[in-house]
Amino acid sequence: MSLIGVLRTGVSGMNAQSNRISTVAENIQNASTTGYKRTSAEFSSLLLDSGDVGNYNSGAVETTLRRSVSEGGPIASTNSDKDLAIQGNGFFVVSDAAGAPFMTRAGNFVVDGKTGNLVNAGGFTLMGYSLANGTPNPVLNGVADLKPVNVSVMGQEARPSTSATISGNLSFETPVYDPATSTIGYSKKNSLKVYDNVGQPVTLDVQMTKTAANTWSVKFFNPPDATTPVGTATVAFDGNGKVTSGGSTLVQVPNGREIKVDLGGLTQLSGDHALSGTADGSSPTSVSGTAFGEDGTVYAVYSDGTRKAAFKVPLADVASPDNLSPRAGNVFTTSAESGDIQIGFAGAGGRGILKAGALEQSNVDVSTELTTMIESQTVYTANSKVFMTGNELLETLMNLKR
Repeated sequence: MSLIGVLRTGVSGMNAQSNRISTVAENIQNASTTGYKRTSAEFSSLLLDSGDVGNYNSGAVETTLRRSVSEGGPIASTNSDKDLAIQGNGFFVVSDAAGAPFMTRAGNFVVDGKTGNLVNAGGFTLMGYSLANGTPNPVLNGVADLKPVNVSVMGQEARPSTSATISGNLSFETPVYDPATSTIGYSKKNSLKVYDNVGQPVTLDVQMTKTAANTWSVKFFNPPDATTPVGTATVAFDGNGKVTSGGSTLVQVPNGREIKVDLGGLTQLSGDHALSGTADGSSPTSVSGTAFGEDGTVYAVYSDGTRKAAFKVPLADVASPDNLSPRAGNVFTTSAESGDIQIGFAGAGGRGILKAGALEQSNVDVSTELTTMIESQTVYTANSKVFMTGNELLETLMNLKR
């Protein structure tokens, strides 16, 4: 090996350790970056042809950078219901402003004030399948059908009533109705508030008439002065005041649905009448929030507390995640070594599940990085000594001619 080779070897070693220290600096800098994957420098020897046996030509050190993409970071709870973490394998599919797809584990999403889309800290938009036409079948190697996740497009939502309940006590002391002596056509009256197809509240008049010792006729009217009921029922009680038959009936809501009314909670006991009626449904309400299911379903949460499935977020995966190509913004693209994107739903095909209100932290261990930095510094110093020694030998050689 020539003295020039000594210098070359020393420089190569210093360059290698410089690259290693650079990765350490990047890792420490991103130790608090959501979903960041640590980079490590791996070394391999680069030998030159030495020719005949007994000869030696100094080589160098070749540096290869690897990202530990497949190594998950710890998951920490947060106070935001839009923060998402993947527990297990998979990546979120996101897109940039130009619509190009990327993959990421950074799930710190917020609602963009201009578009209403969910975007992460890197400015990338979360992509998912719209559920407007039902649950889709994911395309294994394509993202063409994915849309920006935006629950604000759901607009207002009216919920027509589909069921109701009337409960309480019908007084045992109520006399059997006698049309010849009664001035009204019923024994007891109550009201039930329901909602039609456009969310308009409709008040049904509920007239209850005792037709026998343990039997009551229940009729529903709208409007109250109507002569034809929109629903009827005959409720029978046993000797203990419990319903034995007629515990439910169907009632047609004007401009609405046919709802099932539960009467099984009625009793016929001694004492005063005490009745109450409730129904589901609501007037039009607007979207007030977002909720996520473990399977990736995105729900639009309305101001009345109800929610409706709007999107389903798939998870992407590749054959070799550690060979993905990193891009600015803590995202990745595929490479020839990583394999193509495979799309599927959370909890299926070996993919993980989604955790709302949580974030995956960086997989950087700062103590390990500091140890690596000390090691690299020591080796860098040793290589600089090799270079300095080679330089001194060259100077000695050059001084021989003087």
